Amino acid sequence: MEKKIHEGRNVKRFREMLGMKQETLAYELGDDWNQKKISLLEAKETIDAPLLQQISAALKIPVEAIQNFDEEQAVNIIANTFNEGSIANATAENIQCTFNPLDKVMELFERLLASEREKVELMKEILEKMK
Repeated sequence: MEKKIHEGRNVKRFREMLGMKQETLAYELGDDWNQKKISLLEAKETIDAPLLQQISAALKIPVEAIQNFDEEQAVNIIANTFNEGSIANATAENIQCTFNPLDKVMELFERLLASEREKVELMKEILEKMK
Protein backbone atom coordinates (compact mmCIF):
# COMPACT_ATOMS: atom_id res chain seq x y z
CA MET A 1 0.00 0.00 0.00
CA GLU A 2 1.52 3.29 -1.13
CA LYS A 3 1.59 6.07 1.45
CA LYS A 4 -0.02 9.32 0.32
CA ILE A 5 2.16 12.43 0.51
CA HIS A 6 0.43 15.32 2.33
CA GLU A 7 1.23 18.25 0.03
CA GLY A 8 -0.22 20.91 2.35
CA ARG A 9 1.90 19.70 5.25
CA ASN A 10 4.95 19.72 2.96
CA VAL A 11 4.21 23.32 1.96
CA LYS A 12 4.15 24.19 5.65
CA ARG A 13 7.42 22.34 6.34
CA PHE A 14 9.27 24.02 3.47
CA ARG A 15 7.81 27.43 4.37
CA GLU A 16 8.99 26.98 7.96
CA MET A 17 12.42 25.71 6.89
CA LEU A 18 12.77 28.86 4.80
CA GLY A 19 11.78 31.01 7.77
CA MET A 20 8.73 32.36 5.95
CA LYS A 21 5.54 33.30 7.79
CA GLN A 22 2.09 32.44 6.44
CA GLU A 23 1.43 36.15 5.89
CA THR A 24 4.53 36.44 3.71
CA LEU A 25 3.53 33.47 1.58
CA ALA A 26 0.04 34.95 1.25
CA TYR A 27 1.56 38.24 0.08
CA GLU A 28 3.73 36.39 -2.46
CA LEU A 29 0.67 34.56 -3.84
CA GLY A 30 -1.30 37.77 -4.42
CA ASP A 31 -4.20 39.88 -3.23
CA ASP A 32 -6.66 36.98 -3.00
CA TRP A 33 -4.57 35.37 -0.26
CA ASN A 34 -4.32 35.92 3.48
CA GLN A 35 -2.92 34.07 6.50
CA LYS A 36 -6.15 32.14 7.11
CA LYS A 37 -6.25 30.85 3.51
CA ILE A 38 -2.63 29.71 3.81
CA SER A 39 -3.51 27.89 7.04
CA LEU A 40 -6.38 26.12 5.28
CA LEU A 41 -4.14 25.33 2.30
CA GLU A 42 -1.54 23.73 4.56
CA ALA A 43 -4.23 21.42 5.94
CA LYS A 44 -5.11 20.06 2.46
CA GLU A 45 -3.74 16.66 1.50
CA THR A 46 -3.62 17.49 -2.21
CA ILE A 47 -3.21 20.84 -3.94
CA ASP A 48 -4.21 21.63 -7.53
CA ALA A 49 -1.26 21.61 -9.93
CA PRO A 50 -1.50 25.28 -11.03
CA LEU A 51 -1.63 26.46 -7.40
CA LEU A 52 1.20 24.11 -6.47
CA GLN A 53 3.26 25.69 -9.25
CA GLN A 54 2.53 29.17 -7.84
CA ILE A 55 3.49 28.09 -4.34
CA SER A 56 6.72 26.48 -5.48
CA ALA A 57 7.65 29.68 -7.33
CA ALA A 58 6.92 31.75 -4.20
CA LEU A 59 9.00 29.39 -2.04
CA LYS A 60 11.66 29.13 -4.77
CA ILE A 61 11.69 25.33 -4.62
CA PRO A 62 10.79 22.71 -7.26
CA VAL A 63 7.18 21.46 -7.37
CA GLU A 64 8.58 17.94 -7.08
CA ALA A 65 10.02 18.77 -3.65
CA ILE A 66 6.51 19.48 -2.35
CA GLN A 67 5.01 16.49 -4.12
CA ASN A 68 7.64 13.95 -3.07
CA PHE A 69 8.93 14.96 0.37
CA ASP A 70 8.14 12.26 2.90
CA GLU A 71 9.21 13.13 6.44
CA GLU A 72 9.01 9.52 7.60
CA GLN A 73 11.47 8.42 4.90
CA ALA A 74 13.80 11.32 5.75
CA VAL A 75 13.76 10.32 9.43
CA ASN A 76 14.46 6.68 8.49
CA ILE A 77 17.42 7.69 6.32
CA ILE A 78 18.85 9.84 9.10
CA ALA A 79 18.26 7.15 11.74
CA ASN A 80 19.93 4.49 9.58
CA THR A 81 22.86 6.76 8.74
CA PHE A 82 23.98 7.23 12.34
CA ASN A 83 25.43 3.99 13.61
CA GLU A 84 28.45 3.02 15.70
CA GLY A 85 30.94 4.20 13.09
CA SER A 86 29.15 7.39 12.19
CA ILE A 87 30.25 10.94 12.82
CA ALA A 88 27.56 11.30 15.50
CA ASN A 89 29.39 8.74 17.63
CA ALA A 90 32.94 9.86 16.80
CA THR A 91 35.15 11.39 19.44
CA ALA A 92 36.36 14.97 19.01
CA GLU A 93 39.92 13.93 18.12
CA ASN A 94 38.66 11.71 15.26
CA ILE A 95 36.64 14.43 13.52
CA GLN A 96 38.24 15.85 10.41
CA CYS A 97 36.28 18.54 8.59
CA THR A 98 36.45 18.57 4.81
CA PHE A 99 35.38 22.22 4.86
CA ASN A 100 36.12 25.31 6.90
CA PRO A 101 33.37 25.62 9.53
CA LEU A 102 33.86 29.39 9.64
CA ASP A 103 33.08 29.57 5.91
CA LYS A 104 29.83 27.70 6.53
CA VAL A 105 28.91 30.04 9.39
CA MET A 106 29.59 33.05 7.17
CA GLU A 107 27.56 31.51 4.34
CA LEU A 108 24.62 30.95 6.68
CA PHE A 109 24.96 34.47 8.07
CA GLU A 110 24.96 35.95 4.57
CA ARG A 111 21.85 33.97 3.66
CA LEU A 112 20.15 35.12 6.86
CA LEU A 113 21.13 38.72 6.16
CA ALA A 114 19.81 38.48 2.59
CA SER A 115 16.54 37.04 3.92
CA GLU A 116 16.22 39.89 6.41
CA ARG A 117 16.86 42.42 3.64
CA GLU A 118 14.11 40.81 1.57
CA LYS A 119 11.74 41.10 4.53
CA VAL A 120 12.61 44.78 4.96
CA GLU A 121 11.98 45.44 1.27
CA LEU A 122 8.68 43.57 1.47
CA MET A 123 7.62 45.65 4.46
CA LYS A 124 8.59 48.83 2.59
CA GLU A 125 6.43 47.74 -0.36
CA ILE A 126 3.50 47.02 1.94
CA LEU A 127 3.87 50.40 3.65
CA GLU A 128 4.04 52.16 0.29
CA LYS A 129 0.81 50.44 -0.81
CA MET A 130 -0.90 51.51 2.39
CA LYS A 131 -0.12 55.22 1.79
